[in-house]
Amino acid sequence: MDNQPIKEHAVIIYFKYGIESLDPLYNLEDKLTGVIIEKKVGKYDGHEIAMDNSDGSLYMYGPDAETLFKAIKPTLEDCKFMKGARVYLRFGPIGEETKDIEVEI
Repeated sequence: MDNQPIKEHAVIIYFKYGIESLDPLYNLEDKLTGVIIEKKVGKYDGHEIAMDNSDGSLYMYGPDAETLFKAIKPTLEDCKFMKGARVYLRFGPIGEETKDIEVEI
């Protein structure tokens, strides 16, 4: 068996939040996790949020960043606080020269 680490692509989303409660964020995470599992396109790895809830980021990984993004894009577009979010797609593992693109929701 090959002992090489699995090469993963990433989808990282940077967004403005500004909502006092984290419930809308948790709701979005539940939806994203469900879509990712249902479509078998990767894994949801969590979020970071500023102490004042002003902005945050979401982290997802899988074998194909474009397929992963296409799967979650409708869910992101249905979420009000994702309007204007920047989505970074990395086509390979960290530390290697990889192609990446950035799009806006």
